[in-house]
Amino acid sequence: MTEEKRQKAIAYWQKQKARPKTNFYLAYIIFIITLIYMIDEIASQIGMLMKTPIKEDLLAHFGDKSLSVLEILGMIGIPFQILGLAYRPLADKWGRKPFLVINTIGMSVALLIIFLSRQIWSYVVGACLMQFFIPHDMHVVYIMESTPSKHRTKIYSSIKCIATLGVMLVPLLRSTLMQNYSQWRNVYIIPAIIGFVASSCALMFTKETDTFIDTRLEQLNKTEEQLQEEREKAKIQNSQGGLIPALKFALKRKQLRWLYLATALVNLGFIGTINYESIMAQGYAQSLSINLDVAAMNVTQALFLYPVGCALSQLIMGFITDKKGHKTSAIVMASLALVSLVAFYAGANLAWNEYVVGLLCGCFIGSYYALNDVMILMVGESAPTNLRSSIMSAQFIVTAIGGAISYLVALPVLAILGDATIGILSMCLLVPGFVLALVTLWRRTHDTTGIDLDKVTGYEWD
Repeated sequence: MTEEKRQKAIAYWQKQKARPKTNFYLAYIIFIITLIYMIDEIASQIGMLMKTPIKEDLLAHFGDKSLSVLEILGMIGIPFQILGLAYRPLADKWGRKPFLVINTIGMSVALLIIFLSRQIWSYVVGACLMQFFIPHDMHVVYIMESTPSKHRTKIYSSIKCIATLGVMLVPLLRSTLMQNYSQWRNVYIIPAIIGFVASSCALMFTKETDTFIDTRLEQLNKTEEQLQEEREKAKIQNSQGGLIPALKFALKRKQLRWLYLATALVNLGFIGTINYESIMAQGYAQSLSINLDVAAMNVTQALFLYPVGCALSQLIMGFITDKKGHKTSAIVMASLALVSLVAFYAGANLAWNEYVVGLLCGCFIGSYYALNDVMILMVGESAPTNLRSSIMSAQFIVTAIGGAISYLVALPVLAILGDATIGILSMCLLVPGFVLALVTLWRRTHDTTGIDLDKVTGYEWD
């Protein structure tokens, strides 16, 4: 960067820093971020909440309405998720606000494309675009950098809980805008409109975070000698990192090795976590001897309580983590997910009250993802500083291995035996995986709560 450009950049960020904030700015930021977080949660889950209607209608012209076809189409989005992860670091250079706005617009455009889709290719375009923007989570960064440190955890938990409850909009729209499965696209338009409104408000009234501005100004004010010294230091640190060194280190350390194994075991049942709506629909259709189109009413009622179950699981995880530590929280979440899954499956296949089934389904999915969150934290707190980022990245490889096994087992079974087997198939994968993961966490791992991240070496538990 030339000296002229550097001075212009300094002047620009100083001007942004000097922009006044009203007394209600924090409340405004929390409201906008909650709205954007809700759109992110809806975009993340709407495909799973609408899986049976999409399968029944969109794939009908193939002459094959098997879930396995829809899962194969879903796999097309995986490269876009990877691209989305590579796009994330740009926010460290250009700021948080542009990507908060761009990501929200991107998710809204994706929802709009799916609403307008009339052919399979346009649906896939919308789904892939959504997969690109969902992983960025710039709204989470905004929460971390815009809220007071002493209230950060409480504010984050509250926003996450409200955003999760916002997913109730999907079953509400199912009941009002979808009279039969062929009208499933109508459910996508309202979240798209809300997303466009939220992104417009963020663009016009949201300011860049002070944390980013201060860091950017500090970087711009450094001399060339200081920058060169930092680059040399970074080379030394990077030479100690990388996925391969991280994997080698983790597999030699007992704590990390068992946490990796537990992560893979939990994700053996991944296929069930993306097909809970289909498990519900197939269960009610079989237990009540009705077709899937009629069972849509039962599923829609059940889905009203699904976000409540998810939110309750998040609150339970936060409470137990604060009181008893990460390991206890992981064990409780694994146990709750296992019990909720069995009860949810039984409830759908025995035609229990729809609201009870929806609540159990939400507890299962919420506990499943809360468990993954806790294990990610435990891995990060069990790794030395110079390898922490790489070891946490390598954990996603282990997660992918468990998910890949789940797909490889499930797809041929669904193709051969049909969609009615999705429930029992998910149980056969999830239950053994969770039981083994529970035993592994209980017997082989150690709590990491309160550990000094600057001093941990990874050898403490060998």
